[in-house]
Amino acid sequence: MSLTYQQSSLVRQTVPALKEHGERITSIFYKTMLTDHPELNNYFNSVNQKNGRQPRALTAVILGFASNINHLSELVPKFERMCNKHCSLGIQPEHYEVVGKYLIQAFGEVLGPAMTPEVQTAWTKAYWMLAKMLIGREAQLYRDFESWPSWRPFKIDRIVNECDDLYTFYLVPQDGKRLPKFLPGQYISVQIQVPGGNLQSRQYSLSEAWREDYYRITIRRDEGTVYSNSVSKSFFNPGVVSNYLIDQTTVGSILKVSHPAGEFFLDIHNTSTVPLVLISAGVGVTPMVSIANTVMESQPGRQIAWIHGCRKHIPFEDHIRALRKKNSNFRTKIFKTVINSTDRPGETYDYNERMDLAKLKPEELHLQHGGTEYFICGPEQFMINQKLYLLQQGVSDSRIKCEIFTTGDLVTKQG
Repeated sequence: MSLTYQQSSLVRQTVPALKEHGERITSIFYKTMLTDHPELNNYFNSVNQKNGRQPRALTAVILGFASNINHLSELVPKFERMCNKHCSLGIQPEHYEVVGKYLIQAFGEVLGPAMTPEVQTAWTKAYWMLAKMLIGREAQLYRDFESWPSWRPFKIDRIVNECDDLYTFYLVPQDGKRLPKFLPGQYISVQIQVPGGNLQSRQYSLSEAWREDYYRITIRRDEGTVYSNSVSKSFFNPGVVSNYLIDQTTVGSILKVSHPAGEFFLDIHNTSTVPLVLISAGVGVTPMVSIANTVMESQPGRQIAWIHGCRKHIPFEDHIRALRKKNSNFRTKIFKTVINSTDRPGETYDYNERMDLAKLKPEELHLQHGGTEYFICGPEQFMINQKLYLLQQGVSDSRIKCEIFTTGDLVTKQG
């Protein structure tokens, strides 16, 4: 079902109104849909609903779609991320029927007379073009999941406090069956029943190379947004699932887990030997451990540079040190902002400051090699800064991958 030239024009003509009223449209959409279909709260992040990220993210998708209605290939990377996320949550084709109904309804409520019958018809067709693209790709992913299309019970086998408020969970399948392989860098979703509330799911990067009998994830406590003054400190919208897992679960607890998914990964089927540069900060270390462990086991001759930024403690510090000692092709540079009495320059850290890639020699980032692959994971502004620096050094965008934990996109602008 393609759009006519006139219908494409009508969709594009709504872009200015969408830019002006987009968040209002999506806020009305979510409020109305979730009021009429409260069961769908099980699929949406309650924290992102409260802080407005969910409506803003949907607005960006709608704007991007309307602006590129005749060049949808440019949106494929964004769609791939959406489809992986949808499959990790168990989104099904029938959900698109509900979303389409309430989205078009919200368009009409906000745009008023501008939402003529012709515009409504054009947008309805446009929505189903998008929906069918997503449904088709998600069907492919679900087929790849084979006998694990939904939630599978896992038991917590071990919990390790890595450092500060960072905890590693070893999860074993309750049915004892062999676990499917995944690509290093991918994530699983974990679903819990919020006490007195809905089901909630969150995505956590796998922090170990594939093992047939367990998956490993590493979770940081999420205190939320800090507000403080001279008298007190408080936190808004603290993490629901992460904090529950850390505070309320124990060894032996059962969790519902989805099949591994995600578009941020190292392609292990490509036996390329080009250097890898892993750039991380904070809990962004988790997918990097999976990537590093996988490469050290399958391609020990491949060069890896790991650049990490932290405040006081380095997650997996002993393991990273062991990798460095075992293989001379694995090299690290550590930026630390708080130095303690046991730290040793050149051993436990290299720079006593926030990460600044300009401090490194070009060869330490393998900038001289035209094929080097770069993986970045950490807070959003951190990823924007590191990616921008690499782009300014002439690294092509296609060689830089960023893992986005939150709802929405990473926007990198070169001045």
